[in-house]
Amino acid sequence: MRFAILGAGALGTILGAHLIRAGHEVAMIARGARAKTLERDGLIVHGLIELRESCAVITDPSQLHETDCLAVATKAIDTVPSIQPFSHLKLQSVFSMQNGVVKDELLAQEFPGENVLGSMADFSGELLASGEVLFTRNVGLHLGELSGKMSERVKTLAKTIDDAGVRCNAVSDIKTREWSKFVAWSGMVPLAALTRLSTWRYLLDENGAWIAVKLVREVAQLANALKVPLMDLSPLPAATIVSASDRDAIAAVQEVGRRFQSNAPEHRMSTLQDIERGTRIEIEETLGFAVRRGKELGLSMPTLELCFEFLKVGR
Repeated sequence: MRFAILGAGALGTILGAHLIRAGHEVAMIARGARAKTLERDGLIVHGLIELRESCAVITDPSQLHETDCLAVATKAIDTVPSIQPFSHLKLQSVFSMQNGVVKDELLAQEFPGENVLGSMADFSGELLASGEVLFTRNVGLHLGELSGKMSERVKTLAKTIDDAGVRCNAVSDIKTREWSKFVAWSGMVPLAALTRLSTWRYLLDENGAWIAVKLVREVAQLANALKVPLMDLSPLPAATIVSASDRDAIAAVQEVGRRFQSNAPEHRMSTLQDIERGTRIEIEETLGFAVRRGKELGLSMPTLELCFEFLKVGR
């Protein structure tokens, strides 16, 4: 298959390198210093797997006219200006691996709605100063039709990615999965950004776990108001945290912390990586969305609102 990947950070690099190794045609869309690094060194991945793959690099949107699938792997910041130059592309499918839950809507503004797939990315990595990527988690990438129907194109695309080595599956409940990840992600990002700790450390800490529980429950109110059911997925079991007693919810978060400590002790949220690099963080498009939408609906989100205000300081 032919793939174009917009954004050559950690996730884009991991996906691109695996697809190239599997024999697919991949165009990495990048700019500036990152584009030059890719042209010189290719895609280099360490950690769960060792990959070094040469790649085609696109710096000018007019260079790209057609592809089978466009995968958006940029930060959620300035999504529309990032994808608008590629709205001319002839393609079969486009999906976004970004955080948050407005990404599908933004894609549908630039591409035909029938081409847009829902996506929930649950694999992780870190772009190092050397330009190489540390691959830390390979839990899965979920793809699905926004209509909720199962289609052959989704099954084919998911199998293609899964066969290449990035775990991927086709699902019929992608909205639930996108929201379940967003609710869980919202419980972790403020802690990562404010404590500057590795993931397992604040999840295993009882106080940190309690804050995560409160954040998850507050954002879950928004999903409930929008009539989106939640389920237990990585990284945090959102449905369990919402329904369990305080003690059991804290224990569930701490258990996730133990798993991170055992299986991915070096894992750090991408937001923390951005802070340490001095780059912008995607809070307005994610946590900010939840705060604003919650206020519109009259929901009480005191913990989220306070964390959001802290994270805006100096931004």
